[in-house]
Amino acid sequence: MIEILILSFIQGVTEFLPVSSSSHLILVSEYINFEEHNLSIDVSLHIGSFLAVILYFHRDILDFLKNKFLFLKIFISSAPVMIIGFFLVKFGLVEKFRNLEIIAWMTIIFGVLLYISDRFSLDKNLDKNFSLKSAIIVGLFQILSLIPGVSRSGIAITAARLLNFKRVDSAKISFLLSIPILGGVSFFGLKNLVTLNDSFLIKLNLLSILFSFIFSLLTIKYFLKYINKFNLNLFVYYRILLGLILLYLTL
Repeated sequence: MIEILILSFIQGVTEFLPVSSSSHLILVSEYINFEEHNLSIDVSLHIGSFLAVILYFHRDILDFLKNKFLFLKIFISSAPVMIIGFFLVKFGLVEKFRNLEIIAWMTIIFGVLLYISDRFSLDKNLDKNFSLKSAIIVGLFQILSLIPGVSRSGIAITAARLLNFKRVDSAKISFLLSIPILGGVSFFGLKNLVTLNDSFLIKLNLLSILFSFIFSLLTIKYFLKYINKFNLNLFVYYRILLGLILLYLTL
């Protein structure tokens, strides 16, 4: 139960903050050696995050006719990382990037890039300025998030900030882009969950979904409030400190 709570907290918080959820889950599993951390739990954690972002933006989703072009651009923007990710998994190339040194350097490098992007002017918003060109550029940047340590949320926010979107709007773009990505993970993973015959594993997966959902929903809500008042320096400092610690551990 404690393991599930910790993993759910890590997933729910780091999925939507610019700090890389995959690297944190890898690190926790590597150094704490959780017995219950497996593929089905990973899928359940992502389902929880998916449900949270759906609930938070449910008004935008239900008002589909008004926002149909926005969601078309969101889908187009999400397509590159989903396609490349599929082939990386299919040919077993994902594991090539899952080592501590790569995670450390990506954490630092993309933390610095996040800092640089956050210095840009604040004049564009999601409703008026998120064009098809912007969607494609952010989508291409998101391919980098397949490398642990980069952060899907972080690189999406960075790309949007480089395009001069306001902080809150950059975060909203990142959250909306997570819908097709998390939805894809959830869809392809549900089959394994449905076919589980072990009642204990079913209970663990349901708890993972619930806890991840709660932590994800809280993170989305309060992160948007935070960046409405403050810059992204806190997350930059955290990334650099974490990256340096990880580099030290590789010595």
